[in-house]
Amino acid sequence: MEARDIIKRPVITERSSELMAEKKYTFEVDTRANKTQVKDAVEEIFGVEVDKVNIMNYKGKFKRVGKYSGYTNKRRKAIVKLTADSKEIELF
Repeated sequence: MEARDIIKRPVITERSSELMAEKKYTFEVDTRANKTQVKDAVEEIFGVEVDKVNIMNYKGKFKRVGKYSGYTNKRRKAIVKLTADSKEIELF
């Protein structure tokens, strides 16, 4: 997989913006990507040094609209911690 295929988008929430002060950035990633691929993709795209990667899986929620029912898309989220001497990522 290409680096741009692994990292889908940054997750911008109140909690994730508080974590940016600690050099932790949150991204939505491909469901098939592992920690090593996420680390390599972030280093390649943003030109930073990654210290640690934590990954979380989210199941799709059950939704109904009238008689039709189904599940929303499953997601995978990665929190990437940068090294102390690495430059910061500009998301905005």
